[in-house]
Amino acid sequence: MNNSRLIPTEKIIERLQYENPWWITQEIPTVYKEMSKRLYFELFYPFVKEKEIRRAVVLMGPRRVGKTVMMFHTIDQLIAEKTNPQHIFFVPIDNPIYVHLSLQEILDLCKEALKISNLEDCYIFFDEIQYLKDWERHLKVLVDSYPNTKFIVSGSAAAALKWHSTESGAGRFTDFMLPPLTFQEFIHLKNKNHLLKNGFIEYGEKQLPYYIPHNIDELNKEFLQYLNFGGYPEVVLSEKIQKDMGRYVKNDIVDKVLLRDLPSLYGIKDVQELNRFFTYIAYNTGNEFSYETMSRDSGIQKETLKKYLEYLDAAFLIKVLNKVDVNAKRFKRITSFKVYLTNPSLRTALFSPVKETDSEMGNMVETAVLSQWMHRENLDLTYARWKDGRFEGEVDLVLVDDKKFKPVWGVEIKWSNRFFEMPQDLSSLIQFCKSNQLNSALVTTIDKIEAKKVSDLNFTFVPACVYAYNIGENTLRMKSTN
Repeated sequence: MNNSRLIPTEKIIERLQYENPWWITQEIPTVYKEMSKRLYFELFYPFVKEKEIRRAVVLMGPRRVGKTVMMFHTIDQLIAEKTNPQHIFFVPIDNPIYVHLSLQEILDLCKEALKISNLEDCYIFFDEIQYLKDWERHLKVLVDSYPNTKFIVSGSAAAALKWHSTESGAGRFTDFMLPPLTFQEFIHLKNKNHLLKNGFIEYGEKQLPYYIPHNIDELNKEFLQYLNFGGYPEVVLSEKIQKDMGRYVKNDIVDKVLLRDLPSLYGIKDVQELNRFFTYIAYNTGNEFSYETMSRDSGIQKETLKKYLEYLDAAFLIKVLNKVDVNAKRFKRITSFKVYLTNPSLRTALFSPVKETDSEMGNMVETAVLSQWMHRENLDLTYARWKDGRFEGEVDLVLVDDKKFKPVWGVEIKWSNRFFEMPQDLSSLIQFCKSNQLNSALVTTIDKIEAKKVSDLNFTFVPACVYAYNIGENTLRMKSTN
């Protein structure tokens, strides 16, 4: 069925003109101009400008992390660099007016709207591409047909899942992952960079460059805000949304992904069961699970559970961490694992904001720290847990070098100063370091920062908020230099 018969061509062209005001005004709408750029913009923009390689850029990420805004900032930058505004097209594929049109038909209408004959040196943005059936096949054809045109598309969970599960775009797409906000970006968006200064921490025998706080109490206040509201740019900048976090995030992120994206993609029959399961995981973020306990607690069969975990992971809602033993060896059979939300503010949206004295703070801080690490690709993070006679040991985060099968480092994530006062109580970490010839490790605190020697080991104590900030900062710096 051809949509142009249902909706007159001139109506679709009117809509395109409305979506692309810069064709006339030569600038993007004020609402986007006024929004701060994400720090990831500097990494994304070069892919858009890359002309030598014929590839479409696929901007992926969870809902509401600012993909559309990133596209508008890109358009703004292109215009600032003297690209002809009439060579830039923006089409939101989720608008029902385009629903029966192919990408090629949309392009033809763009040409008609501007009375141009070809698309040489044009930049074409398709937002929410996952709403188009078989989008990757269509996009590949366009990339091949228009060698001098740059295609930039965005897609939330469903698109990313689809395109990773099919290799149809191999060699034609460059994917760029836009994650939820890091704590560093949160501080940047709120113009609070003055809360930190360049400094050093002692780690093992070395002095490492590190951002340290001017005033730890102020930074902790911001960190608590980040835990509760920090994953999404719009929430950070709007107190109105923060007061109604449940409705905003739950409706827009959780419900759309759980009740719409995932069911339509995987043919999930019992949507409410998936919803209940996600709520159960969110409440227990950072806890260790086994398929047995999960199945018992949720009343869902093990095979179904495994699928749900896979889907939620693919939709960027959760991250599963596997376990190693005291010698950092993997277990042959995966019986238990930890599950984390990809950002702690998802939990606030479903339940209620945490206060710094709440018992859940430990798990929320762990979730926040892990969510900073998730911005690194191909990083094999695990946690260690083992039994040694009557002693049960655990280390929260362990990075294993896959070539040498040895741990690179171990970190204990605490929301407490107790271990700073009594470092000898860190018996698990001490045993783990000695078993793996590690002479140093990092332990987070509430507000203490100092290096200490404990039974021949060097332990560096750093406030959790400072550690979280520096992971984000280092990640961006590494990505910028690659």
